[in-house]
Amino acid sequence: MTVTILFGSLALLLLLSVPIGIALGISTLLTIIYAESVPISFLMTELVTSLDSFPIMAVPFFILAGEIMGKGGISERLFNFANALVGSKTGGFAIATIITCMFFAAISGSGPATVAAIGAIMIPAMVRQGYDKAFATATVAAAGSIGVIIPPSIPMVIYGVTGGASVGDMFIAGIIPGLIVSFGLMVWAYLYSRKKGYKGTLEKITLSHIGKTFWDAKWAMVIPVIILGGIYGGKFTPTEAAVIAVFYGLAVGLFLHRELKVRDLPKVIADSSLTTATVLIIVGTANAFGKFLTIEQIPNQIADWMLNLTENHIILILLITVLLLLVGCFMDTIAAIIILTPILLPIAISIGYDPIHFGIIMVVALAIGFITPPLGVNLFVSSGISGLSIEVISKAVLPFFIAMVFSLIMVVFIPDLSTWLISLNE
Repeated sequence: MTVTILFGSLALLLLLSVPIGIALGISTLLTIIYAESVPISFLMTELVTSLDSFPIMAVPFFILAGEIMGKGGISERLFNFANALVGSKTGGFAIATIITCMFFAAISGSGPATVAAIGAIMIPAMVRQGYDKAFATATVAAAGSIGVIIPPSIPMVIYGVTGGASVGDMFIAGIIPGLIVSFGLMVWAYLYSRKKGYKGTLEKITLSHIGKTFWDAKWAMVIPVIILGGIYGGKFTPTEAAVIAVFYGLAVGLFLHRELKVRDLPKVIADSSLTTATVLIIVGTANAFGKFLTIEQIPNQIADWMLNLTENHIILILLITVLLLLVGCFMDTIAAIIILTPILLPIAISIGYDPIHFGIIMVVALAIGFITPPLGVNLFVSSGISGLSIEVISKAVLPFFIAMVFSLIMVVFIPDLSTWLISLNE
């Protein structure tokens, strides 16, 4: 009955469109009142103690860094460089958009932030270039999902805290899977563009033009090097890297690009604060929800049930992957990681999966949820930019979804894609 009340009330609240953070808190409170296994103060205590974590501090700083860099002229410079590389080819504008999202992913750590920063520039630009608006919008929505796969990644920070894994190792493990997902999206963008006759620009690719656009984007290109190089060089932690990214973004936007003005800072801070508050409410209530699950030994029961269901390791990991894809349709990525990691990680370890590899599987699978209705956040953000309905964008994004699922299958069954770079650092 406890399980029924916990998950039943959560499902009902989500169906009523209650925000995920509030829904998690209410369902946990109702179940605590019914079960009487912990005091009501348990919820309030968890809301505070779950956020009292040094690694969690990286979340607000990466959000702020993404906001600063999105307003500081970095997005347009990244696109100009990507367009110089591939813009003259068939589907070059679409492929350049995906490459730009890859670059921005290495800055923001957030899927919706990537869509907002790149989509505002690229969706209108692709339409002016002759691309149909639905395809242009779907391209940005799908490519925005890379924002949480290529490091730095906010969901990877959350997984590291929840699963006791190294956040630095998670970052390095996400590089190759992020490139694979990006390549899959580019393949479909090229095939669709060839079918529709979307030619590239008439400008000839020249080394001088590539060099010029690279030089214009140099300050943006340095950011991932500073973040990842500093972490793996032992100079600073992921949390400290997030703080450095904020100050670096301010220096670039205010003094080098000079597109970020001092008068813009209050709005930038307000926007990032709103996003941070939303995320941290979800983190706090999801932690309380997950901790209550553990107290009631529900994860152990689910794990035993799944292990008794089949002894075939391939079927088990496929079941877990399908579960993650389904959960991604209905639940926020951060909440899903906090709730499901204590349940699924022991199962994955028991069938021989490395915790870091499994963490990447979770992040990639849940990243696909950014483009799957009804909760697909990237769909809503891109819809707000283009003015198209969610239904139209959902149909256009389906081939991108298939490409991402194929990439996920590769990540699931080829562990070296996630662990090879880590082994080089050992």
